[in-house]
Amino acid sequence: MDRGRTAALVAGISIILSGCRTSAAPETAATTPPRDPLEIEVDAELMKRIRVGEAAWANVAGTLRVAGRVEADETRMARINAPVTGRIVDLRIIEGQQVEHGQVLATIHSTELTTAQSGFLKALTQHRLADRAVARAKQLLEAGVIGSAELQRREGELQQAATDLVSSREQLRILGMPAAAMQRIEKTQAVDSLTQVLSTISGRVLERRVTPGQVVQAAEIVCVVADLSNVWLVADIPEQSAGMIRIGQTVQAELPALPGRQITGTISYVSAMVNPETRTVRARMDVRNPDREYKPAMLATMILVGSAERRRVVPSSAIVREGNDESVFVQTGPGKFLLRKVVLGDEFGSGQILLDGLDEKSKIVTDGAFHLNNERRRRAVRNEGV
Repeated sequence: MDRGRTAALVAGISIILSGCRTSAAPETAATTPPRDPLEIEVDAELMKRIRVGEAAWANVAGTLRVAGRVEADETRMARINAPVTGRIVDLRIIEGQQVEHGQVLATIHSTELTTAQSGFLKALTQHRLADRAVARAKQLLEAGVIGSAELQRREGELQQAATDLVSSREQLRILGMPAAAMQRIEKTQAVDSLTQVLSTISGRVLERRVTPGQVVQAAEIVCVVADLSNVWLVADIPEQSAGMIRIGQTVQAELPALPGRQITGTISYVSAMVNPETRTVRARMDVRNPDREYKPAMLATMILVGSAERRRVVPSSAIVREGNDESVFVQTGPGKFLLRKVVLGDEFGSGQILLDGLDEKSKIVTDGAFHLNNERRRRAVRNEGV
């Protein structure tokens, strides 16, 4: 009887202990740390397909790409003004037209010009009369008919007439009348109310600011003409990079309108002060434009190259790109690698400049990173399914 009770007690204890062991198993599994999906351990076969090394050091000249634009060379540009106030009765230009130096661009009818010409003819007549009066007075003085005081008075009138003539002639010149036209007026004694607007340079009409029949004021701009055989490329350099540029420096530029072509020019101007609003320094390069391919207002990119520095370069075959991130595989042990994000800069040779993310002693996968990353992702998917 006692022996039976003992057996039953032992059996009960065994069942209880068995239950405790069963319930403890999941608790042990739950405390096991999960595998890092960025880590991978490879076998000897996969190791044959990758190479491990360091990011190579190289002498890298820092570059800066700055947005810019093409502008007409202002030393080869002319803003053609109306010489007088009047009405445009003939306009011979359109935008984009090629014009030559001295070519007639427009004709203006001007009452102001008529008045000035009448004043010139009057001054011319007064000068001729005064000149004759002096000559006559000299003859009369020799004959004893008049005294020297009368001669001096007439000489004073001649001097005043000469001054008035010079003044009226200068007024016509200011109003745009050439010397040949003044000589024609002297000969014909007839006024002409029409004056011509002439181009002062050879070039292309960039702007036409008037229309036929329009009344213009003296000095009002009729058109803008520019010689585009040489143009400017202008860019605003960030203040912190202003030391990368200097007058006389040879720089390159690119234009989106002309893909695949790089322009070479010389820096001709660097602003003496920083723009206080944009914190930039204006720089300008001269560009030869014999075929007129570079047009004012075209967008451009100016490429500045600084002094060479020792920098590390990550080969393209080592870079893993996922979304906006760039990473490399860092060796953490024999056959063990960790995918680590890095910060990369401009392209250099067959790689990119390393800015941040690796210390100097780091060993990385320099070739075969693509295959290694595919294997890492495959294992990560498989582990998620377990």
